[in-house]
Amino acid sequence: MAVGHPTFKQLQYFHAICVAKSFRKAAQRLGVSQPTITAQVSALEDALGLILLERSRTGAFPTAAGRAILPHAERTLEEVHAIRDIARFSLDSASGIHRLGVPSTLGPYFLPDVISDIHSEYPSLRLYVREEPPRDLENGLLDGRYDLILTTRPLEVTGITEDLLFGEPFLLCAPPEHPLAAQGKVRPEDIAGERLLAIEERHRLFEQMQAIANRYGARLMRDYEGTSLDTVRQMIGTGIGLAFLPALYVRSEIGPRNDVEVLELDETPTDREVVLAWRPSAPQRQLYRTMAAFLRAQCRKKLGHILHVAEG
Repeated sequence: MAVGHPTFKQLQYFHAICVAKSFRKAAQRLGVSQPTITAQVSALEDALGLILLERSRTGAFPTAAGRAILPHAERTLEEVHAIRDIARFSLDSASGIHRLGVPSTLGPYFLPDVISDIHSEYPSLRLYVREEPPRDLENGLLDGRYDLILTTRPLEVTGITEDLLFGEPFLLCAPPEHPLAAQGKVRPEDIAGERLLAIEERHRLFEQMQAIANRYGARLMRDYEGTSLDTVRQMIGTGIGLAFLPALYVRSEIGPRNDVEVLELDETPTDREVVLAWRPSAPQRQLYRTMAAFLRAQCRKKLGHILHVAEG
């Protein structure tokens, strides 16, 4: 039996389904219709004479043949992306449009401090910025939708180069009328049993908020998760509960207002670690490493009183 030749698009769709474990989710991530992705993968299976995916009501999973082919598909996609990168960029200059992905819980509160510095340092470089949740950013980096991403640890996918920029502290925020707001410095044991608000689970920040709640013995209010940091702040202001919010957000959105109190805590909760990340095969990887060092220097100069900037 003659075996056909897989196309790049077929391999891309097959890989996306394996990552998302769903035809529907893979189609949404790639911005195509579900019938399109289904037809392409069926054509790939017909060409190879193999069943690559097990379909069920709960999702889609690679068969034994699919698992054997998947790493080869990943390497093929990486090589094609590398060829496209080389075509888009000059290897020895910081020029052209670079696609930067950022989480909505970080980008708007960090980039305004450094974007003009980046433009001054790299005048021929243009950043096309887009916001997505960290999991989608990482997958978007691997499948070529982004050239580099600003995200938080721990990364959930492998095959990405990351460079630590800084640790961002969490600050305890409360309604102005809350008893803790009047007592001065708050001890960790004062938080035990308190109601803590969090952002909804699709954000990686939720997991960090949950870890803080567990650390202090507080009750995380799952029925009142915010869709954004702003909605969490607004719920704090109405007296529903307390929350640990990232320091850059607090400086940007809480500092100018009087609806929420920032409390002084006896100890600092674990930081969230922010990294700049890119594909190890990216032709501009040396530029991105240099940019990471430049961003650390700017953070140290402008935000050193807020952030714990990494060495290097």
